[in-house]
Amino acid sequence: MDDHLIFEIKRKLVHLSSVIYILIYYFIETYFSQRTALLTLVFILVFLSFLEFLKMRYHNQIPFFHHLYRDNEKNNLSGSIYLILGVIIAFAIFDFDIAITAILMMIVGDTASALMGRIGNHKIDGYRASWEGVISEFLVDLAIGFIFLNNIPIIFIMSLTATFVETVLKPVDDNLAIPVVAGFAGQALMIIIKHI
Repeated sequence: MDDHLIFEIKRKLVHLSSVIYILIYYFIETYFSQRTALLTLVFILVFLSFLEFLKMRYHNQIPFFHHLYRDNEKNNLSGSIYLILGVIIAFAIFDFDIAITAILMMIVGDTASALMGRIGNHKIDGYRASWEGVISEFLVDLAIGFIFLNNIPIIFIMSLTATFVETVLKPVDDNLAIPVVAGFAGQALMIIIKHI
């Protein structure tokens, strides 16, 4: 197995652990309130931002995680900041089912895309993605949609949007873009359907 694939697998295992944010939000929102749950996630954002500040200002290595940074993250914000921002925005703005679907599309769909894209042989001209990665993400996103939503048009549009964002909007961090854009697409379509 090549070193790049091993590196990506390690990163994606950490990425998958971000499901803990959903569990934290769900538990606190159930037993306390949505406001308290969002404030807890903001506290986590502040803590992670402080670690990022230390990393960039003093070039300190964050234990365990420092070897998982990509080159562009060593002196810039890492994906963890964009990820928690995406989670906060999704839970603050969208219905719970839409938010959780969009967040899981970012966590699990992105993981499928990255891992299958690494082993894919059919690269898409002009993009770093492969057809194997794109198709894997779309299918995983569809599966997530069918688990949490019961509306086929919304499932389809969210899956398509998440896959598009992951594939095409590379300059924008997908940890933020996928939950916000896919969640917006799903919520907007839900509003339109309700008013037809």
